[in-house]
Amino acid sequence: MNKVNNPCLNYSTRLKTASVLVHKAIEAIKHKDIQKRNLIWLELTGCSGNIISLLNGANPDFKSLASQMVNFIYDNSLMAAEGEAAMEKLYSMTGRDYILAVEGAVSTKDNGLYNIIGRWKGHPVTAYEVIKEFGEQAAYVIAVGTCASDGGISAARPNPAGCIGIQDMLDRKVIKLPGCPCHPDWFMGTLAYVMLFGEPETDNRQRPLMFYSTLIHDICPRRPYFDQGIFASKLGEKTCMFKLGCRGPVTRVDCPIRKWNDRVNWPIGDNTPCIGCAMFGFPDQMEPFISYDTT
Repeated sequence: MNKVNNPCLNYSTRLKTASVLVHKAIEAIKHKDIQKRNLIWLELTGCSGNIISLLNGANPDFKSLASQMVNFIYDNSLMAAEGEAAMEKLYSMTGRDYILAVEGAVSTKDNGLYNIIGRWKGHPVTAYEVIKEFGEQAAYVIAVGTCASDGGISAARPNPAGCIGIQDMLDRKVIKLPGCPCHPDWFMGTLAYVMLFGEPETDNRQRPLMFYSTLIHDICPRRPYFDQGIFASKLGEKTCMFKLGCRGPVTRVDCPIRKWNDRVNWPIGDNTPCIGCAMFGFPDQMEPFISYDTT
């Protein structure tokens, strides 16, 4: 039976995973079964797309996260404090319990000189030193997005700043949530799971199986066209875009059922091939993103 139409694969239930976990965590906090956790969010070498994506979350949304689940201690894009007052908030967590979320890669060239995140006691603080200090101390470390997970666009050729993923900086396990950007559900669902149960089950690249276990190709609504050998020859055609370079057959993530922007759409739904942004090696190993040789 075609996997797309197989009722045994209950994707509607999987879609609710993040919402169920977040609501369970909020209820557990209300009943004092668990406590709110302190959350530090570091923006390193990247575009800040993951924190923007998080703000676009819906059921669960960012308000649920920030007001009911965690004490949001630090994020330079969202906090009211600035300058050394902001850095004081960050360094106030030294020696305390917190979960660390990181977006962006780590610039390593010249001891991280090319990514200064702030000043503390009159001295510039690099992403390189802050990830070493706060990454090793954290209860859990979550790499949010492809750059933090494996280097991503920040580490793409020729990589002049020597960017790497945060796992390469730390002597501990990092839970990776690749995607450019990370879907808000993937982060909030993973965070809620950590708070409720501890470390989630992951694959060999440290990605939570609850979000990264299924190939896009296996749940793509255009899969029947692939099975029948009906392929698009140009952008805009509503059939399978495999011959145009779609990376759905090698990309493990649940975009087809979760979609983006409050479940409105996703790349293939908008006639754009998947470019494999949630896969190791993106973008270099996923190029070219579109092929016009469909013969």
